[in-house]
Amino acid sequence: MNYYFRSLYQQFRIEILAIPGRMIALVFILSLLSLPLVSMDPYILHILIIATIFAIYAASWDLLAGFAGQLSLGHALFFGVAAYTAALLNKHFGLPPLITIPCGGLAAVMIGLIAGLPALRLRGFYLALVTLSFPIILTGLIYLFPKFTGGELGLYNIDPLSGSRVLDYYIVLVVMLVSVFTMYKLTDAESKHVRTGVIFHAIREDEIAARVSGIYTSRYKLLAFAVSGIFAGIAGGLYAHFIRVSGPSTLELLFSFYPILWTVFGGIATIYGPVVGVYILYPLLEILGFHPWGEATRFIIFSLILMITLFFMPQGVSTWIRDKIEIRCPRCKLINMSTRYSCRACRASLRPEKE
Repeated sequence: MNYYFRSLYQQFRIEILAIPGRMIALVFILSLLSLPLVSMDPYILHILIIATIFAIYAASWDLLAGFAGQLSLGHALFFGVAAYTAALLNKHFGLPPLITIPCGGLAAVMIGLIAGLPALRLRGFYLALVTLSFPIILTGLIYLFPKFTGGELGLYNIDPLSGSRVLDYYIVLVVMLVSVFTMYKLTDAESKHVRTGVIFHAIREDEIAARVSGIYTSRYKLLAFAVSGIFAGIAGGLYAHFIRVSGPSTLELLFSFYPILWTVFGGIATIYGPVVGVYILYPLLEILGFHPWGEATRFIIFSLILMITLFFMPQGVSTWIRDKIEIRCPRCKLINMSTRYSCRACRASLRPEKE
């Protein structure tokens, strides 16, 4: 038993403690888990719960566009479909959130497969325009059946996630951690067990070359839409049950642009970048809302902060920080702290020799 724990600690020290980026992620997760022990302010918990839900949503867009290269401007389709599905099942059939949220995710998968069909023939800007039309079509259908969908007002008085704000926080946080970790493993090109990451990378870089090499690209593009859809759907279901309202606002154009902003700001094609972007930008937008500057001035300041940050950190905040604190060994490709001069494994020099 002692040997088992010793080897487990050794693995933890090598894989987590020795890599600065993962150490920061561990501290961040522990901070989120212990936050209710420090402050149980309902407003702070409310902001963090919404930010946590949006972190799942943004990471799902990164999986689809950042890794698989399928640019989507209508990602609110998955979020809104799941929110409405969860609300309808709860409102009309009395099903609890434990059932309605997974059902919302499955509905988003089905819609994702339908939305992914144009991706079999379209790429880039043309695919983005097609995906942009889906939320608009769904919004029109909602207005056509107001007695069932609630029309412009939407569905309200939906059952809450739980009876406690703190419990809501932990439910959403656990779902986010599991979802983000799953998406990270699915997109990890260096994984020895899951090969979807390498294939997504190949499709994004050169789809024709990937097809010539024997990859069934159509299947994997549909898989990307389905996987992205289920996680965006889970976020939509959580959102509907937390705010207890599901309306056409979840299908608005702005709701499709939010994950793009968060992902580009945090770091595209990383999965953890969108999480960083959400936890920085969403609370910032809420803080700016306290000042009596008006809505327009609030978004102008927000846009300026976004543009200035991207001007100095074009790869995103998380990628910029990672490049500052980590360095990869040129020989064994192992990640080291940037302060080291030799690799912790093979002892190769990490600094280029000065001429």
